[in-house]
Amino acid sequence: MEREQALQIVKPQLTEHRYQHTLGVMDTAIKLAGKYGADLKKAELAAIFHDYAKFRPKDEMRQIIEEQKMPAILLEFNSELWHAPIGAFLAEKEAGIDDKEVLDAIRYHTSGRIGMTLLDKVIYLADYIEPGRHFPGVDKVRELAENDLDRALIQSMKNTIQFLMKKNHPVFPDTFNAYNSIVQNSGG
Repeated sequence: MEREQALQIVKPQLTEHRYQHTLGVMDTAIKLAGKYGADLKKAELAAIFHDYAKFRPKDEMRQIIEEQKMPAILLEFNSELWHAPIGAFLAEKEAGIDDKEVLDAIRYHTSGRIGMTLLDKVIYLADYIEPGRHFPGVDKVRELAENDLDRALIQSMKNTIQFLMKKNHPVFPDTFNAYNSIVQNSGG
C-alpha cells in the first residue's frame, strides 16, 4: 500500500491533532528505520496505522477484545492500551494489511513485548519521540536515539514506568517484560 492511500484510510479516523502526530511518527519512523536498518516501507506503513483505532468507541473496542479472544488482561488495564492490538486487528480487517511484522509493530507500539523486532522498536520509539511530543525526559530519549536504539528504548520505558508508578497506576506486564528483555539483551 502506498503512503497516500494509507493516509487517506487513516485520516478520517483521527482528529487533526492526532493526524499531525501520525505524520510526525511516520517521518521519525522512516529516519530511525534508515539509521538502524529496518525496512523503510514497513516502518512507514506501521507508523501511519499505529493509532488507527485510537478514537474507536470503548464499547466497540471491548467487544473486539472479547470476540477476537485477545488477552483478557487488557480489560484489566487502562483503555489507552487497547487501541494498539485493536488497531492491528482493524488494519488487517478493514485496510487489508497482511504483513505480520507491520501488524505486530502496530500491536505492540504502546506496551512493547519480550523479543521486540527491529520494526517493533522503531515504531515504539518513533511514537515516543516524534517532534510534536513535549514532556519531561523526551529530549534525553531523542539524544539517545541518535546513537543507540536499545538505550533509547530502555530510557523511554523507564520514563513510562516511573510516570505510571508516580501516579499509582498499574503497569501493563508486557511493558515490564519488554524493559527486562531489552536490558538483558543489551547488556544493561
